[in-house]
Amino acid sequence: MAKLDNLIILINNYLWGIPMLLLLLGLHIFLTFRLRFIQRYIWKAIKLSFSKSDDSLGDISHFGALSTALAATIGTGNIIGVATAVAHGGPGAIFWLWLTGVFGIATKYSEALLAIKYRQKTSDGTFLGGPMIVLEKGLRQKWLGVCFALFTCLAAFGIGNMVQANSISNMMKDTFNVSPFICGVILSLLTAMVILGGIKSIAKFCIAFVPFMSIFYIISCIVIISLNYEYIIPAIILIIKSAFTVKAASFGFVASTMISAARYGISRGLFSNEAGLGSAPIVAAAAKTKNPVSQALVSSTGTFWDTVIICALTGLTIVTSGIKEPNMIKGLSGPFISNAIFSQISFVGQFLLSISLFTFVFSTIIGWSYYGERALEYLVGKKAIMPYRVLWVFAILFGSIASLPFVWNFADAMNALMALPNIISLIMLNKIIVSETKKYLWEKRIDLTH
Repeated sequence: MAKLDNLIILINNYLWGIPMLLLLLGLHIFLTFRLRFIQRYIWKAIKLSFSKSDDSLGDISHFGALSTALAATIGTGNIIGVATAVAHGGPGAIFWLWLTGVFGIATKYSEALLAIKYRQKTSDGTFLGGPMIVLEKGLRQKWLGVCFALFTCLAAFGIGNMVQANSISNMMKDTFNVSPFICGVILSLLTAMVILGGIKSIAKFCIAFVPFMSIFYIISCIVIISLNYEYIIPAIILIIKSAFTVKAASFGFVASTMISAARYGISRGLFSNEAGLGSAPIVAAAAKTKNPVSQALVSSTGTFWDTVIICALTGLTIVTSGIKEPNMIKGLSGPFISNAIFSQISFVGQFLLSISLFTFVFSTIIGWSYYGERALEYLVGKKAIMPYRVLWVFAILFGSIASLPFVWNFADAMNALMALPNIISLIMLNKIIVSETKKYLWEKRIDLTH
């Protein structure tokens, strides 16, 4: 097992090495220019998020699809992932992380557009879509669609289920001395209550839960930043300055250069917003929408909220705190940095962090349950859905009490293998993305029915 784990680590390091990071970032930039900076429509997209399309084809609302995608995307990466980026790449990592979010909006838009354009109605009247359908119908490469679906199923049980349950059960044990088994049982029961009802039940839950957990965490960050308000401007200057530092400089944090800041910032940003991974388009394909562009715009706001807003706030809390008290986070790793930052809120800081992490983990489990379910349906049909949901619930309990270093590494590898066929579809079908955008957005026919 140890040899297998070492092999997976070696493969994983290669898959998520510099070439993959450059490929994803390059894709973000390429699509941004191809789509004439689609980011400039972000406020229009936010407005569309709250619009109704009850007379359009689909299973759930614009906002329901967005909330479900955000449920899977907003996770521990927004807290511990950002702290890890600063721990290894210095304050400048925040700038590069934020930049991946800005450019990633174009990729998230493109993924969703293709997913809706090529989605198909199943035997029970629901819609099935995502990169697996795009690869089959758009590129006529079904084998790539099968590969994507298979990697998604495997990744879902890893990064979307067991490792999430394991991280929250360990945290609850360390912070509140709650048994991992008890935590696993509670998490399993809560998940079962949501996912057994299918996408409509999941979307209904996410519409109510995701805004609450996001606002709760944002307010917590704002409280910490307000405690360090006099360091906000110095922190912003430090973030920008250290993002372009050629020679190693600590700035009171870890010694870093532009290369290390960019490396850790970009990698954490890509992990956080998942633009290019191909997961979010699966739920975007279920949305009630008049045309592919309308929902694609809504989906693109997911990266905006996840990285441009939430990750940026996390980074600002860390850097302002580090300037105020340099010894607070010096030499600490990601999780311990988060603990130190939240401890500034007297009496309830640890509680706020624990609640934020619990809600983020729970929402990730809910969102990824749907991704894995639809990928499995593509592979073997609807007969597997209910057994899958039951297995998903029991996997949470197993993940809560097991030691999972191998699963962490294996899941990361599956994420990279998911991204590769999705990236191929985005590059090969970029002309379709541009033509659809021109037809509905640039020619101002966003209300035209597809």
